[in-house]
Amino acid sequence: MKRSDLIVMASILGMVVMIVIPINRTLLDILLIINLFLSMSILLVAMNTTKPLEFSIFPSLLLVTTLFRLALNLSSTRLILTQGNAGQVIQTFGHFVIGGNVVIGLIVFIIIAVVQFIVITKGSERVAEVAARFTLDAMPGKQISIDADLNSGLINEQEARARRQEIEGEADFYGAMDGASKFVRGDAIATLFIVVINIIGGFIIGMVGSHMSWQTAAQTYTTLSIGDALVDQIPALLLSTATGLIVTRAASTGNFGSDIVGQVFAYPRTIFIVSGAIAALGVITPIGVFRTWPVAIGFGILGWNIRRTAQAVTRKQEDEVKRQKVEDTKRPESLMPLLRVDPIEFEFGFSLIPLVDNKQGGDFLNRMSSIRKQLALELGYLIPVVKMQDNPKLASDAYLIKINGVAVAEGTIMPRHWLAMNAGNVTDDTVVGIPTKEPTFGASALWVSNDMRSVAEEAGYTIIDPTTVLATHMKHVLKSHGHELLGRKETKALLDNLKEVSASSLVDDLIPSLLSIAQVQRILINLLSERISIRSLNLILEILAIHAENTKDIDVLTELVRQGLSRQICNQFRVPNGPLRVVTLSPSVEGELDGSLVEKNGNLFVGLNAVRG
Repeated sequence: MKRSDLIVMASILGMVVMIVIPINRTLLDILLIINLFLSMSILLVAMNTTKPLEFSIFPSLLLVTTLFRLALNLSSTRLILTQGNAGQVIQTFGHFVIGGNVVIGLIVFIIIAVVQFIVITKGSERVAEVAARFTLDAMPGKQISIDADLNSGLINEQEARARRQEIEGEADFYGAMDGASKFVRGDAIATLFIVVINIIGGFIIGMVGSHMSWQTAAQTYTTLSIGDALVDQIPALLLSTATGLIVTRAASTGNFGSDIVGQVFAYPRTIFIVSGAIAALGVITPIGVFRTWPVAIGFGILGWNIRRTAQAVTRKQEDEVKRQKVEDTKRPESLMPLLRVDPIEFEFGFSLIPLVDNKQGGDFLNRMSSIRKQLALELGYLIPVVKMQDNPKLASDAYLIKINGVAVAEGTIMPRHWLAMNAGNVTDDTVVGIPTKEPTFGASALWVSNDMRSVAEEAGYTIIDPTTVLATHMKHVLKSHGHELLGRKETKALLDNLKEVSASSLVDDLIPSLLSIAQVQRILINLLSERISIRSLNLILEILAIHAENTKDIDVLTELVRQGLSRQICNQFRVPNGPLRVVTLSPSVEGELDGSLVEKNGNLFVGLNAVRG
């Protein structure tokens, strides 16, 4: 096995030499048996592979075996035409297999050639062509699916790389099989020509060169030619069958034998029905019960055994599931899921289910996707997914918003009503509704029915649908508590993304030599708690990289980052196309602040003590 490459190269060179140099009959017999052995082995390997890529060398192997058969054909043709004897193997196929009857042998050969060329090879070629086309067309979609799984964290980079290589391998394999199937078809056509040439050439040589009678020449050379053709066509038929098996096994989970037994005989009832039909066939037709009933009884016993085995397996699986459940209840680990706390939870009463359930026309889930995108742009990171579940303990129209397992906001929604808010320009007090408080800011409002909606709009009320009320409250709560949702996982994801996209050297220089991920996380949390977006993460890390050598004080570093983001902070309070409104201090206060400035590591900070009034 250590020199397998040399052995293969020497074998292929030997095939080429066989085409040019004559070989004796004994060596030809051995090589013909080897050819038969190789074709059987390849067929069995094709049956036992679970995926086509497990036999990826198959297209190249088809070319090599075709070359081998061509060399054997030329060697046997040379012996038939020159000596009138091509060895014991061909003699056996010419006399024993066809029973010494040339016509029967010729008919058998033609049937094998037709089956191979028209049925198996043609079908395999078409399947390989379609599979190659569909595999190439599906590659972009599969690549997108892999990227989506990678981005969502379902697989890692190594698994994604392996799946991409598998997709590329499938495309290359089916493309190669599309071309390799032409080798098998060409070999079948070549065999037909070789038989005709051997028969005609042998007939002429026998009569002219060996002075045989035409009957003897025809019998001798036709028998040898058909024997040679059968010796060549049987291995070729086996390889054609292997080709068909390889290209047609699209969704197999095991080898060919296990798939047949597991799928064809998976339903004992069908075996009983067919056995009954076969038994009835022996009664109502002249075939007779002596020929049909043994088959029917045999398959009936097989179906009964399969059903009994399946029932035993089912009972064993049920017992195993019950035993596993009992063991799980005894394990302390079974209680661990109860201790898990989701970062964001939204619990609601059953009356609010239509607002959340897409099947009932609710679009709150779609609104949440938009809210997460908006908050990602405003806060600078993607908040965790919101876990939504109905809570039977809540009032039917109530809801709770929890952050890290603790309720931080609540409210009530009337699904079939509209929230009417007075923006200060209401001129009519005839609007009838249910008084309430708008959940986000606590402003007074009314829940009005559909019939009263138009009246409220005409009176000057601002009308808001229930889903918008709920989405506005959710966005406000998540934005207010955004700093509580930035965990170590989210921080690392931000740094990894920045490192991959544009700032690999910056991240490597800062972490972990100057700051740890935990320190960077605390600085980002400080910024978010002051409603400062961390979207400019590249700039934030640049500032930290400059000053982290001088100080590791989190508050000091936060202040330095805040100063570096001054333009961003001012811009978020600026009215579009308008002036920036500021608060000024009296000269005395400014003087006191100037006098309290403290220099630390080359930076100035306010050193006033807190005063309680």
